[in-house]
Amino acid sequence: MPEIIDFQQAIEQSPDRKKRKVLLGNGFSRACKDDIFSYGALYEQADFGNLSPGAREAFTALGTRDFEIVIKSLRQTAQLAAVYVPDKPELLTTLVRDANGLRDVLVETIARNHPERPHDIELERYAACRRFLDNFNCIYTLNYDLLLYWTLMQDDPAMEFFKLEDGFRKAEEPDADYVAWDSGSSHTQTVYYMHGALHLFDAGHELQKYTWCNTQIPLIEQVKAALDRNDFPLFVAEDSSKAKMERIMHHHYLGKAKSSFEKIGNDLFVFGLAFGESDGHILQMMGDNQVKQMFVSLHGEPNSDANKKIIHQAESIKARRHKYKLDVKYFKAETARVWG
Repeated sequence: MPEIIDFQQAIEQSPDRKKRKVLLGNGFSRACKDDIFSYGALYEQADFGNLSPGAREAFTALGTRDFEIVIKSLRQTAQLAAVYVPDKPELLTTLVRDANGLRDVLVETIARNHPERPHDIELERYAACRRFLDNFNCIYTLNYDLLLYWTLMQDDPAMEFFKLEDGFRKAEEPDADYVAWDSGSSHTQTVYYMHGALHLFDAGHELQKYTWCNTQIPLIEQVKAALDRNDFPLFVAEDSSKAKMERIMHHHYLGKAKSSFEKIGNDLFVFGLAFGESDGHILQMMGDNQVKQMFVSLHGEPNSDANKKIIHQAESIKARRHKYKLDVKYFKAETARVWG
């Protein structure tokens, strides 16, 4: 078992904050609202009404509440069904429809059960989160929710906060109620939604970010209205790491985020990432970039199966490095006090 240090010790071992970057996984959101953003909570809140009865029962059969595992299993079953029961095309159709439908159910569940307003989260928690984020000059997030956006929008003049730039600018349309991503901003952009987000919508000719300041309408209300129009936000919720990568590579904004992450060096802090099978594309990027020190958070009992898996995967990334050597260190997630 490697040494596990406190977050402050990790910061002291990375003395130049201009060289620190952070990657936020689902643990970042769960640390704030575990009753909403855990897969178990999402399952309990999901509406499976438009899918076959088997869609819900599949979770029980597989012994999981993880949407990605079920979606992947349904797709694999569909492939096998085409071989084993080719005379039952209706079964194949149902499996594929449920797999695709579960992705939309996941998006809708996150949106419809998301906190309604920024002030649903206490100001003290935002302040704590800003103190945590103030340790870094670039943020990469894998989360879809609005928690990071809301935190960055908080106005706290007492906080010495790095200038953070998400690359969105005033739209060309004068009366637009959104802002649009400027693909030429990549040299100044320091906030990347690597898997998309609830407030980002692909309009084909441009990527739009919904905002409160342009409409005075809460973001969640805007997102729900879009869902009612069958407009879905930019989400990478595919079932496998390979499918996620394909989705990323075929979208300009997501591809830019991937390219940026692959080029980083110096120190990277990883908070709340499970290092699971569906994170394989992210782990591959970690192996390909030039980071010298990687500080990985471990939540709860260090010897838990989940933490052993994280350590195994992180050490595997280190072992694969040849040209750019990597030093991996571990810190206790709770000591970061991300939300106070």
